[in-house]
Amino acid sequence: QVQLVESGGGLVQAGGSLRLSCVASGRSVSSYTMGWFRQAPGKEREFVTASPWGIGTTYYGDSVKGRFTISRDNAKNTVYLQMNSLKPEDTAVYYCAVSRVIRSKAPADFGPWGQGTQVTVSS
Repeated sequence: QVQLVESGGGLVQAGGSLRLSCVASGRSVSSYTMGWFRQAPGKEREFVTASPWGIGTTYYGDSVKGRFTISRDNAKNTVYLQMNSLKPEDTAVYYCAVSRVIRSKAPADFGPWGQGTQVTVSS
């Protein structure tokens, strides 16, 4: 079983940047799609981005395209989320998760999940 731990969240002003990390343990994630989701209070969990295993290309949710970048280091069993040009509407708890599905944006296709890290963007 894979365990995931996110870090790097915090408080940032609008227009600023943050870099989140998600470290996996328990087994190698080189053969998993690794994804980031977020959930704001009172809202459903929203797909942010994912990095498929193998030669698949990364893909993004419409609200973060051009501002967020996902990357992964399989040797470190880690996935990163670089977030630039942050907006107040990016405020949420950010979760990473793994999937055997190559290209999916559905939370139901992902799991297990990390505990999440809070990102707060002030205006």
